[in-house]
Amino acid sequence: MALIGLLKPELKLILFGGKGGVGKTTCASSAAIYLSRNNKTLLFSTDPAHSLSDSLGQKIGDEIKDVKGVENLSALEISAEKALSEFKMEYEDEIRKIFDTSTYLDKEDIDAILGLPIPGIDEVMGFKTIMDLIEEGKFDKYILDTAPTGHALRLLTLPELLDDWVKVLAKMRWKYRYMVTSFAGKYKPDSADDFLMSMKRTVKKIEGLLKDQNRCEFIVVTIPEDMAVLETKRLIDSLSKYGIKVRQLIINNVIESRDCEFCRERRNVQERYIGQMKDKYTDLNTVIVPLQAGEVKGIEGLERFKEILFSG
Repeated sequence: MALIGLLKPELKLILFGGKGGVGKTTCASSAAIYLSRNNKTLLFSTDPAHSLSDSLGQKIGDEIKDVKGVENLSALEISAEKALSEFKMEYEDEIRKIFDTSTYLDKEDIDAILGLPIPGIDEVMGFKTIMDLIEEGKFDKYILDTAPTGHALRLLTLPELLDDWVKVLAKMRWKYRYMVTSFAGKYKPDSADDFLMSMKRTVKKIEGLLKDQNRCEFIVVTIPEDMAVLETKRLIDSLSKYGIKVRQLIINNVIESRDCEFCRERRNVQERYIGQMKDKYTDLNTVIVPLQAGEVKGIEGLERFKEILFSG
């Protein structure tokens, strides 16, 4: 079998996820090269331990760069810290206004709050960067190499987390609006209100995109080993809980040779796990990828790997 359906024009965002060390980055990079033949494609990563540079064999970094040797392909290693810094610079006045008008905090207290690290905010800003890029519409396809499973699952809960923050800020703002209306008779929305509406729209857009099977697809990558199989089940079940249906599964690093006792033993063990996954996920398009003789790195190696993914 081979990966299918990724060329559909309505499909915009393709995520590759799974346990650490199963080959997500290689699969994502190879798919990006394949799609770039007919589409202007952006390959990017939210993994703090960015591997795109290593996979592509060229320095990428936190600015969009053209990938040398591949027409129509650009890449980006998202810096959540940079995205957060830019967010604060853009919206600090609005956030400060919400605290200033809705609490009894003085300037020093507000400064202290704005300087606090908020759990999950880096990931939120990383996903906001993704949405901003898609909104710009400069590319036809967006390929995301996610971090290992736990991080990827947190990424999927971000709309809910961000929505909770917006609700708290909106509640604070509503009290201020009530007071102004009570004493002045009317209330005129300002930039702080515009900020809250903008963030609310961002939440809805993220949720809408992730759950739209026509515009978004999550491809799970795994290997035929016990821990990987268990984590694959956890990931697919969690995605289903969030309303994201997995349609394709890549089983990587499968030993083909039976020329020695070691190879035969390893292959027998792998076949047991492959069988378990095929029995459990009968509705998934399952792609079996043989173990490669060496590391798959650089454009030439990825081109060869791409043929396995898309030609079977």
